[in-house]
Formats: sequence, structure tokens, C-alpha cells
Amino acid sequence: MKKIEAIIRPEKMDAVKNALADIGVKGMTVSNVLGFGNQKGYTQIYRGQEIETRLLPKIKLEVVIANEIADKVITTIVNIAKTGKFGDGKIFVFDVAETIRIRTGEHGNDAV
Repeated sequence: MKKIEAIIRPEKMDAVKNALADIGVKGMTVSNVLGFGNQKGYTQIYRGQEIETRLLPKIKLEVVIANEIADKVITTIVNIAKTGKFGDGKIFVFDVAETIRIRTGEHGNDAV
């Protein structure tokens, strides 16, 4: 099994979620996060004061999936979330040793 963490633009969340559901991803965890990379943030004027915002809002999407569909999930996220501009995000892929559904005690792919 693989755990895929994707940091994406907030406005791309619904499109990515729907595309993943279309290819068979049954569950995911979504978090609102702040971060910066090459995008570096922005400067704005608020009540006459210049305010520099370095941490930008992003969405962190986490899914645990079977190895067989990992490449398809990654390709789907990239194709849907990509704008070609700084700040599109990153994808991290981890190996998962075991998954257990607490309610039923199921293990492995059955628990996903």
C-alpha cells in the first residue's frame, strides 16, 4: 500500500476530489495548511500598513491506496491540480506497512 500526500491550491480541491472518486479512491483526509516555497508569499496594504504574507493557504490531501493504482492516482492529481505557475504544490509518496480498520479489525487492502 502507498500513502500519497498532496499539497495543492485550495481552488483545485473539488476538482481533484471528484477526479479521484471517479477512478475509485474511496476515502481521503483533507487539511487546511499554510506554507510557502518558490511562490514566496505576497505583500498587501492594510489600513496604510504594508503587510508581508509569507505563508499561503494550501490544502493537504492524504490518501492510502493499493500499490496497483498509485501511479494512476498520482497522474490524476498532477493533471487536475497543475496550472503551470509557482505554487501548484507537491506530491509525496510513502510506503505503508499495515492498515487496520478500527471498527471491524480488517487488515491490509480490505481496511482501505
